[in-house]
Amino acid sequence: MTATYQPYTLIFKKASGTSRGILKTKETWFILVTKHGKTGIGECGMFKGLSSDDRADFESKLKWTCDHISLGLDALLTELIEFPSIQFGLEMAIKSLNSPNGFELFPSEFTQNKAAIDINGLIWMSSEADMKQQVKDKISAGFRCIKMKIGAIDFQAELDVLKSIRKTFSATDIQVRVDANGAFKPSEALEKLKRLSDFDLHSIEQPIKQGQWQDMALLCERTPLPIALDEELIGVFSETQKQALLETIQPQYIILKPTLIGGFEGSETWIKLANQYQIGWWITSALESNIGLNAIAQWTYTLNSNMPQGLGTGSLFTNNFDSPLVVKNGTLHYQNNREWEASIFGFNFKN
Repeated sequence: MTATYQPYTLIFKKASGTSRGILKTKETWFILVTKHGKTGIGECGMFKGLSSDDRADFESKLKWTCDHISLGLDALLTELIEFPSIQFGLEMAIKSLNSPNGFELFPSEFTQNKAAIDINGLIWMSSEADMKQQVKDKISAGFRCIKMKIGAIDFQAELDVLKSIRKTFSATDIQVRVDANGAFKPSEALEKLKRLSDFDLHSIEQPIKQGQWQDMALLCERTPLPIALDEELIGVFSETQKQALLETIQPQYIILKPTLIGGFEGSETWIKLANQYQIGWWITSALESNIGLNAIAQWTYTLNSNMPQGLGTGSLFTNNFDSPLVVKNGTLHYQNNREWEASIFGFNFKN
């Protein structure tokens, strides 16, 4: 068995705003594992400025992984504990290698196009008028759950967008989640949550920056609006640390991004602990290409969650890979009569 890696830059169709800035491109890396003439592909979607493995030795560690592929998956995952995106890419590549067609990693009714996954529609930060238009577009496209990024423009303008939604659609018509990406100061967060709670929101993601466990715990205790931890999970590697975080903060929800928290194995540890503490959870992609999104979506379906998932990011890029993944009426489908792009990096993914 041999392995190589390939960098790739995804280009956004439209510059997308978050509280961390405007995104125009997204770098990613693919690991390609070959055995007996067949190749498996995995995506190491390290997210600059966010991933715990955004460090100077990331690419050298990826090269080391390829050079030591003969160590086997279990040994490599242990060695890569501080490189969650490489862990995930490696898990994905081995699944792909062992798949009959390279892309059906978790066979199910989803991959047979007999079932779909409910997803939320993503509203990016922009001007008030543009955000309102995005909301209209998502609702017209059949979404019954939308997620709105907040924390970058004037807070009152963001409240006005939410007010305009609720003038027309009740909480039973449209579920609304908001994501602050840690934009609020601890001293102001509770008051802002109180104002946001006037609009019958499902939840708010990461109201304050990660790493402030005591402040977040107090906020989760007092909040009028359910809180979902997102960035808070990044860089928490051991099961002992994960348990300590959940015991201390006691959030209402956690959000699992496999690329950022150690792939399938790392995510499933979080799920086990969340279930133990009666904490809700859902899965979200982290701006991977369709290759990474495919793996996340197929795995997510097997978890039997009845909540809308955050998996609607495949259409954001101009140079994504053609795939069977299609969003229709607020749900993600795997239309298995559609082909994957004929050649990805010149490798054959079929027997």
